[in-house]
Amino acid sequence: MSASTARERTRAANRAGFGAFIGSTIEWFDFYIYGTAAALVFDKVFFPGLEGPIGTLVAFATFWVGFLARPIGGIIFGHYGDRLGRKKTLVITLLMMGISTTAIGLLPGYASIGIAAPILLVCIRMVQGIGLGGEWGGSVLIASEHAPKGKSVLYGAFAQQGSPVGNTLSTLSFLAISQLPDEAFVSWGWRVPFLASAALVIVGLLVRLKVSESPAMANLIEKKKVVKLPLTEVLRTQPMLIALGIGACTIGLSATYFKSTFALSWATTSLGFDRSSFLTIILVANITQIIVQPFGAVMATRMKSWSRAVTVMLLPELILMPLMFILISTENYGLAMLGVAVATIPHCLYYAALAGMLASRFPAHLRYTGISLCYQLCGTLLGGTTPIIGQFLLNRTGSITAVIAYAVFQVALTLGCMLLLLKRPNHDEQAAEPVPARPTVPATA
Repeated sequence: MSASTARERTRAANRAGFGAFIGSTIEWFDFYIYGTAAALVFDKVFFPGLEGPIGTLVAFATFWVGFLARPIGGIIFGHYGDRLGRKKTLVITLLMMGISTTAIGLLPGYASIGIAAPILLVCIRMVQGIGLGGEWGGSVLIASEHAPKGKSVLYGAFAQQGSPVGNTLSTLSFLAISQLPDEAFVSWGWRVPFLASAALVIVGLLVRLKVSESPAMANLIEKKKVVKLPLTEVLRTQPMLIALGIGACTIGLSATYFKSTFALSWATTSLGFDRSSFLTIILVANITQIIVQPFGAVMATRMKSWSRAVTVMLLPELILMPLMFILISTENYGLAMLGVAVATIPHCLYYAALAGMLASRFPAHLRYTGISLCYQLCGTLLGGTTPIIGQFLLNRTGSITAVIAYAVFQVALTLGCMLLLLKRPNHDEQAAEPVPARPTVPATA
C-alpha cells in the first residue's frame, strides 16, 4: 500500500469516526431530552389528572414506548443497512429523529386538545424509537468498519461517545430552563430543547453526507454477497449470539436511566433535592463519563484479553452502583454528587468497548441487523424498563433496597453474558487473516 493510499484511508476512517460521533450525539440528545422531560414535566402537561407517583409512572411508560419501537427500527434499518449500505440508513434515521423531536416541542398539551395530546405524544415517541433503533448499529459500523486493523473497538467508541455528550447537552439544556419560574417551565420552557433539535439536525446532515460507505459493506455490495433477508438469516444461524448480546448490553444501557431518569424523579419527588440541584449532579456525572469513557476503548485495545478487560471494568460496579443509591438517600448534595459520579466510571468504560466487541462477533453481511437486534431488544426489555421497574419497586416497597438489588442483578447479567460472548469467534480477526495460497499441482506430461 502506498503512503498516499494509507493517508487517504486514515482520513476516511477519521471522517467516519467524526461523522458517527456527531450524528449519534444529536440522536441521543433527542432521545435523552424526552427522558428528562418525562421525569420533570410530562405528567403535568400530558397527564394532569394523574400527577404524583402514578403520573410519573405513566410518563415513564410513554418513555418506554420509544424503547418498544427501537427493535422495529433495528429490524427495518438493519435490513437495508445490510443490503444497501450503512451511509444511506444513517441519513434517514437522523432526519426521522430530528423531525419527530421537533414535533414533540410543538405538540399542544392535554389542556388544549384533551386525550389527543398523550395519544400523539406516544405516536411521535414511537417514531423517535424507530429512528434511534436504526441509528445505533449504523453509527457503530460506519466507524468500526473504517478502522485500521486492530482498532475496531477504538473507532466504534466514536459512536459510543455520542451518548454521554448527547446526555450532557440534554442536561445542560434543562438545567438552563429549570431556572424559569415553575409556571413558565411547564407552559413553554420545556419545549425549547425539543425545538432546538431542528438546528442540530442540519449540522448533523452536513457532516454525515461527507462520510463514505464502509469498506466492508462496499466490498459485499461489489461482490454481490449481501443477504436477501438478513433478519431471517441471523435468527436462523445466530440465535444464541443474539441472546448473549442482549444480556451483554444491559448495564451499558440501563445505568444511564437509573441515574438520569429514575434517580432524578426519586430525588426531586421523594427526597429533598430541588430540580436544579439534581440536574447539576447528573451533569457532573455526564462530564465524568465524557472524560473517562474513551479510556475503556483504549484499555480494551491494549489489553490482550478482552475478557480480562471487561472483568476489570465491571466488577467495581457491583459495589459502586449500590453505593450511589445509598449516598443519594442521605440527601446530602456533595455525597450524592460523589456517588453518582463514581458509579458512572465502571459502566462508561465498558460502554466504550461494548460496540466494537459486539460487532466483531457477527459476520459483516449480518452485522448491522445482528448488533441492532441485540442492542435494541436489550433497550426494550431491560434498558427502557429501568425507570418503570425502579418506580414500581419503590412504590411497592417504599424502600430503595429493592431497586439496588435490581441494579446489581443487571451488572452481574452483563458481565456473565459478555464473558460468554467473547468465547465466540472474532470475525474481524478472521477477515484480516490472509487466505492461504492453494498448493500448486505439477503439470503432467
